[in-house]
Amino acid sequence: MPVAPASAHRPASESMAWSNRLTWGVSSNWSASDDHGLVNQPSANDTLPPAALQQIARMRISNEPMAALVVEEDAQNRAANAIGDPDQKKAAKQAFQQSMNTLANEAATRSILRDLYASDQLREQLTWFWFNHFNVQAQKRDIRAMVGDYEDQAIRAHALGKFRDLLEATLRHPAMLRYLDNDQNAAGHINENYARELMELHSMGVGSGYSQKDVQELARILTGVGVDLKPESPKLKPQWQPLFIRAGLFEFNPARHDFGDKQFLGHEIKGSGYREVEQALDLIARSPATAHHVSEQLATYFMGDAPPPAVIDRMTSAWRSSDGNIPQVLGVMFRSPEFTASLGHVFKDPIHYVTSAVRMAYGDRVILNSQPIINWMQRMGEGLYAHETPDGYSLASAAWTGPGQMSVRFEIARQVGAGSSGLFKSSEPGAVDQPAFPQLQNALYYAGIADTLRLPTKAVLAQSTSPQEWNALFLSSPDFMRR
Repeated sequence: MPVAPASAHRPASESMAWSNRLTWGVSSNWSASDDHGLVNQPSANDTLPPAALQQIARMRISNEPMAALVVEEDAQNRAANAIGDPDQKKAAKQAFQQSMNTLANEAATRSILRDLYASDQLREQLTWFWFNHFNVQAQKRDIRAMVGDYEDQAIRAHALGKFRDLLEATLRHPAMLRYLDNDQNAAGHINENYARELMELHSMGVGSGYSQKDVQELARILTGVGVDLKPESPKLKPQWQPLFIRAGLFEFNPARHDFGDKQFLGHEIKGSGYREVEQALDLIARSPATAHHVSEQLATYFMGDAPPPAVIDRMTSAWRSSDGNIPQVLGVMFRSPEFTASLGHVFKDPIHYVTSAVRMAYGDRVILNSQPIINWMQRMGEGLYAHETPDGYSLASAAWTGPGQMSVRFEIARQVGAGSSGLFKSSEPGAVDQPAFPQLQNALYYAGIADTLRLPTKAVLAQSTSPQEWNALFLSSPDFMRR
């Protein structure tokens, strides 16, 4: 079913406001006939320009399975550690770190290309939202070799499905198990890190009624859920062999599992192996607290600070009646009059600001170098895969409106407004920066954007003395910084 009203018969300025909210920002090739408000039978397939697909196709993360990448990088690290000569060892360690950084940069570049050019823009926005919700930091342990697969297969593939499926996809991914240390959680050596965050951040929310005892019991349920890079299966007792699970690097090892019965969220869960995990996830995903907490997070992301409680309540009701069907929950929000009233009033966080500026400046012209964008996001404090703690980046506008933040935005506005800023300089040896100058005062501006600007913004733009200055002033304006 569609998750938002169709854009037919809307005024151009209103249709543009919808596009600004449901996409990563209006592109310079936008037209009023574009319909970004419908999502029927969502597909995870890429619909990207050939030049973007070619860049992605050349990536190592596109040509090697994640398990192979992780094993290869682990072998390289072990080999470097075994070198006796200090200088050779240092060089080998540096080569290993560079290889790992390249894998993380490939993932970031693919994510940016999708945000800039994918036709299914709502899926790309939700991929970022869910990644932030189920945050992992790439720099921890060997996650740089895993993060591209985590984003693509655990998050993006389930971004518009059932929440229960998304929850288990993140639980079974080695990146999450490494990040929150559940690969170290075993019977007799309990690690509660993942169990706590799974309930506090990923699902039910703080103060929702679960107890510390529930966290402890969930940690027991999660014992044996981990990661194994070894090709051979562990030696197990005959009665445990049918309970062993291996899928890529994911492993459920019954020899590490606490088979005692548990009391979790008011239910008894008999010791049975991985089936306990599935039962616990069913209880968590269907909890009214989860329905409310995640609906509130979605509403905050799309509608801004303090979304109306009535909208959250309707989303929560849709969640419970649809068993956590994400498009149906979103549809209730998108069709609400409160959502329409919020259009144009949500302050852009750094990733929305940078991505919308590049989309506005260059439209379908595919960038050749994502590094400037990666650097801009990092400078504004919202680097991809860089948030250290599991709570993810803040959804509150106050986190991004400080004086230091704004000064960096103004500088980025000048860089984007004055030229290509290296976006069209390939990393190939001998490559030169291709000419690129954004003409933001264009047909799109006169066809709809100008009608949405406040009088003070128009007055400032009228005083510009060059196209470069006009571009920088427009991208620095309060109007452009809202969606």
